[in-house]
Amino acid sequence: MEDTRWLTDEEQRVWREFSAATSMLRAHLEGQLQHDSGMPHTYYEVLVRLSESPDRMLRMSELAEASQSSRSRLSHAVARLEANGWVRREACPTDKRGAWARLTPEGLAALEQAAPGHVEAVRESLFDVLTPEQIEMLGEISRAIRNKLAPRCAAAKAAEEQASEAH
Repeated sequence: MEDTRWLTDEEQRVWREFSAATSMLRAHLEGQLQHDSGMPHTYYEVLVRLSESPDRMLRMSELAEASQSSRSRLSHAVARLEANGWVRREACPTDKRGAWARLTPEGLAALEQAAPGHVEAVRESLFDVLTPEQIEMLGEISRAIRNKLAPRCAAAKAAEEQASEAH
């Protein structure tokens, strides 16, 4: 443990503030979506990704990547969204193992109903409490963290996919 780079008192304080803030923000946004729209944030994210895609559809593998979810978690979410009539799965004509997820008109309507409250909750709880300079810094900080972690997360996701396919 000699090589452990322990956090300084200031780093420990910042880490705990960051951890608490991100946990509270996620919980607040999850609660808002559940209360106002009856959907978890995961479902909202899938609907958003599909709504922004050409023809409002994506291959399931692309949707998993875009929503930063494993294929198995995404498959479960899409199954629930299908049961709600918000998404429809379609077979890929060129790849028998591939599938597409398509946003239905009912799914688009559910997203359009949920979006205003969700955006307001994001604005109130994040952007309204920051100065323009802090918003810019938060963007830079978030990019730096994401860029550092992206390769590790991709490798972990690939390993998880291989393990689930082996079963």
